[in-house]
Amino acid sequence: MISWLIAILFALSAGGAAWYVSSDVRIKPGWQNGTSPLARWLDKRRREKFNAQLPDTLATMSNALRAGFSIVQAFGSVVEMGEKPISEEFEILQRQLSIGMSFEDALDSLSQRVGSDDLTLVTTAIVISRKTGGNVTEIFDKISETIRGRMKVQRKIMTLTAQGRLQGIIVSILPLFLGIVMAILKPSMMMPFLFSLPGLISCIAVLVLIVVGWLFIQKIINIDV
Repeated sequence: MISWLIAILFALSAGGAAWYVSSDVRIKPGWQNGTSPLARWLDKRRREKFNAQLPDTLATMSNALRAGFSIVQAFGSVVEMGEKPISEEFEILQRQLSIGMSFEDALDSLSQRVGSDDLTLVTTAIVISRKTGGNVTEIFDKISETIRGRMKVQRKIMTLTAQGRLQGIIVSILPLFLGIVMAILKPSMMMPFLFSLPGLISCIAVLVLIVVGWLFIQKIINIDV
């Protein structure tokens, strides 16, 4: 009876965790928009890819402006020549402009939709240059150089913290791996332990400690540039 109760509780816990991770994943045109851990992870991955493409996009727009294109036509060159996801976001920007949204509101919508600090810097520079008559191409070049420098520092940090990330993965997986090995080699010893109340409490405590240790490791190795 106790073993059945433990199995039911374990199944409910696993189902609840799966629902929590995968729920509320809503896909909008060209962007992830959700509040679950999975949605936030997808959002972060997409934003990182967007930021990696931004320097080349600024170079494309700068070349288009030097060729005599308007800023809106430069956006079009990004849609035609850029890669996803940045081309998708600028395509949405073009559609907003085509239906009558003001230039400043469309840029603000783009900045809020993407959530990138680098893009916010770009959109702010574009708006200010349109009002003051500044040289947009020089601004794009300087912003692109700044972003590339920051990305270089981030790559160096990732290299220096690779050992810490690997240690975190190994330390997190090792108890689970040993438990599976022991269950295969010594099932007569492990099965009664796993399906007993002390065994269940021990497993939960191990999982909690693994999660806490992983969070501490992530806090240490995640350095904001």
